[in-house]
Amino acid sequence: MRTLCSSTLIGEFFIIGFAGLVAMKDPDLSMTTVWTVSGVAMFLCLVLCGLVTRPGGVVLGWALQIALIASGFAVPMMFFLGVVFAALWWASVHYGRKVDEAKARFAAQSSSSTPDAA
Repeated sequence: MRTLCSSTLIGEFFIIGFAGLVAMKDPDLSMTTVWTVSGVAMFLCLVLCGLVTRPGGVVLGWALQIALIASGFAVPMMFFLGVVFAALWWASVHYGRKVDEAKARFAAQSSSSTPDAA
């Protein structure tokens, strides 16, 4: 699960950075505000790469997905990209857990089928 979720978060890191560049063009938003919000969100993406397998990591990832969708109020294209990344996040968590379960089953089967050499 860690690899899939981290890949999604790294993709979001770049998308948030590009959205920050687009948001700078909005005369209603100050550059300080845009880069503070974008910087915090980008930092959270990187931190979550390490926390995704810990308790609450997936929940924090969902909170980031909601914030990414909500950023569509500043950059309208982010409504679409936020939904796309939320779907990728769901797929990463869902299929990542299935892969982890399959790996655990395979490890248990291979360890039980090999006799101990004593």
